[in-house]
Amino acid sequence: MSEIGTGLQNATGIRDSVARAGYAFVEASEMRTVLGRFGTLADWPAFAASWNDLLTDTYMADGGRYRRRRFGVWSAGRQGAIERGPHQAHYQTLDYNHLNGGVDRWFEPIEPAIGDGATMRTILEYCRSLFGRLAPETQSWHIEAHQFRIEARPGEHGKPTPEGMHRDGVDYVLVLLVDRRNIASGTTTVHDLDKRTLGSFTLTDPLDAALVDDARCYHGVTPVEPENPAQPAYRDVLVVTFRKKTA
Repeated sequence: MSEIGTGLQNATGIRDSVARAGYAFVEASEMRTVLGRFGTLADWPAFAASWNDLLTDTYMADGGRYRRRRFGVWSAGRQGAIERGPHQAHYQTLDYNHLNGGVDRWFEPIEPAIGDGATMRTILEYCRSLFGRLAPETQSWHIEAHQFRIEARPGEHGKPTPEGMHRDGVDYVLVLLVDRRNIASGTTTVHDLDKRTLGSFTLTDPLDAALVDDARCYHGVTPVEPENPAQPAYRDVLVVTFRKKTA
């Protein structure tokens, strides 16, 4: 069954979809409603505008300069405060990222006003609730959040997932669309561990979201290109990953 876009209706439906299929696509109107149970999006305009202040990712082994980003880490127990941690490198093994893995990648931190703001806090609280219900044995989480802007230019497609179809090496992933300007394509595909396609969808509206059980599914996004080559073209997303702490 393809869990794409309709009939989820509420937080329980989203959770059931991820538990059953390994992923869910949640439309913006529903995502806004669900997030509203965990806080406010009162600072959304400033949150979205912060994507204009991302820095070029200089670690791209394909030589591309089409990705901008910032990064932050948090920790959370089953209840209580979600605490931002000291800034650190982002690391993935080559098993999970054959293009850019195997090295410590130091990105500029998510700005404190954004990382501590209402929207980010609401998103993190929702993720903790959802993923905690999917993995009720988990006592504490390591959380990473990535601001990504993928730019597309004439003659140079932007690659939202330059490593191709992949897993992130975590437990759960949220991909939340923040903005999409003058962009064609950017279709998300989800695959089982045998790499058979489970579903595909395109994040088109701010707050459209994909939720993925990383242990059970691969995911990828097709390259993006400008609809109007004379105008700026970019795709802004927030990616949040939750990984169970083992000690």
